[in-house]
Amino acid sequence: MELQKLSEHLAFARTVKQLGVSDPNAVRYAYGLVIETVRRKNLIDKFVNSVLKPMEISEFSMGVQAFLRLYVYQTRVTKNWAKLDLEEAESIARLGRAILGWKTLRCVEPFLGFLLTREINPVLSAAGEMERVGLQTFHPTWFVEYCFNLLGRGEATAFLEGNLKPPPTCIRINTLKASEQKILESLAAEGVRVEKIEPLKYAYKVMGAKRPLRETESFKEGLFYIQDKASCYAAEVAAPQPGMTVLDVCAAPGAKTTYLAQLMQNRGSIFSVDYSIRRMQTWKREVAVMGVEIAEPIIADVCMGLPVLSNADVVVLDPPCTSTGVFAKQPSAKWRLTPKSIDKMADIQWRMIDNCAGNVRSGGSLIYSTCSITVEENELVIERFLKQHSDFTLAEIKPKLGMPGLRGFDKCQRLYPHLHESNGFFIAKLVKQ
Repeated sequence: MELQKLSEHLAFARTVKQLGVSDPNAVRYAYGLVIETVRRKNLIDKFVNSVLKPMEISEFSMGVQAFLRLYVYQTRVTKNWAKLDLEEAESIARLGRAILGWKTLRCVEPFLGFLLTREINPVLSAAGEMERVGLQTFHPTWFVEYCFNLLGRGEATAFLEGNLKPPPTCIRINTLKASEQKILESLAAEGVRVEKIEPLKYAYKVMGAKRPLRETESFKEGLFYIQDKASCYAAEVAAPQPGMTVLDVCAAPGAKTTYLAQLMQNRGSIFSVDYSIRRMQTWKREVAVMGVEIAEPIIADVCMGLPVLSNADVVVLDPPCTSTGVFAKQPSAKWRLTPKSIDKMADIQWRMIDNCAGNVRSGGSLIYSTCSITVEENELVIERFLKQHSDFTLAEIKPKLGMPGLRGFDKCQRLYPHLHESNGFFIAKLVKQ
């Protein structure tokens, strides 16, 4: 994650394969340990630096940094900074020496005892207001300031606190494989309890499961897709009809394509475009498992233009973004971003939506969505688009599920983790006159 900037999920999959770990319980425990440590990186680093003074954690090798963070999380955070378990701390230190080598760890050994006993409150008290909110909700200070300016103090605080735990797991029933009722019966037989998410068509919240969803026969047979509520919503807003021609831009790993095909009842054509060959390999597997028969993969960089047809009934664009709406699920993304990242992404998004405009037929629609909450990547992109493409207008989104867009873009929809039990999301529907 640190070296190659990989997402948590991909980094973990590679590590498990590299180490040959087969115990699912060990994998789940380790994943939780890493995710929750990374989520609190700023607070843990601030605390460690208060002990290391005048040195800082960043001065040590990545291995030592990772050890210190995991050590503090397990010995202090999991015990709410109070209870002391000396035996556990010594066990973790021995494990650290075994993995990194005693010479590597020798430079920080003298500090391990202080990390066990130092109080956290003085660290928080010494911070300024914005930094303190960031430390208490585990967000960069600049992002706290951004959210306060965008949403106001109260709503911003609720949003930041909403990122402390991931939204509930949701699945989308795949009616290309069987009837909805039959799939629900299969899930129940395998011990998966679900609750319908209104007003969406095929989305369900997982209330409980006897084993991991990916290990169920229903998942392996493609009877359902693990998909966030907001992502399901974006596909339903597109509302493709059977027989239509649909262009799915930035299509990998396949959540949108497979749902669009389902809504089209496998009748019509979907051209799925993505620039990543690796991600499109995943797309091919997903499309096959889910029983999709009408989708064609195209490798292309949409920033440079679209090498395909120019008369699609529906174009669905879900461009790369800063992922500020999925910090709860992917906490490592928080620490890679800077304020400049937002403007950089907005530029990429603008080029993509601008290139998509010519591929929408008269009377057709363009759906734009991101899993970001920033205004630069959402309303400002749409505002610029409407100014330069006078043949497009914003359309009402149905069904209504989120909050109205900002800057007067009431026809757009925004979803927030603390309000909608989903990723943070933005959706706009544009119709070509």
